[in-house]
Amino acid sequence: MSAPPPEDLLQAARSALRQAYAPYSGFRVGAAIRTASGAIFAGCNVENASYPVSLCAERGAIAAAVVAGERQVTEVLIVSDSPDPCPPCGMCRQALWEFGPDLLVHLVGRNGDSRTLSLRALLPEAFGPSSLDGFPGGRS
Repeated sequence: MSAPPPEDLLQAARSALRQAYAPYSGFRVGAAIRTASGAIFAGCNVENASYPVSLCAERGAIAAAVVAGERQVTEVLIVSDSPDPCPPCGMCRQALWEFGPDLLVHLVGRNGDSRTLSLRALLPEAFGPSSLDGFPGGRS
């Protein structure tokens, strides 16, 4: 049996979930991230009539952290209206990788069922900053 998800992240994600704007799918998502400094930032999904313009909760939380000057994420908790724990979409997995390839991903369903995985398990062989080494704009 795995440990329960961190309560502070769970409360922040549930609070964000209540603010989700999901008039088209009805599927609300809240996310909370913890940065290396210990700060917590939350986000919710924000849908749009032009579907590709929609924003996922995880990327909203990342944006809030970046605005605050944070650059390293150590864990994320995602909660949704789904009865089962719902993993982040591929786009969010890639966005999270940029700020914390070794982070923990806590998934919590509507009924409290949860599981925790590493981002590396969710996104093996990821494309990241080191993939650009030696190219213009890369790190070296």
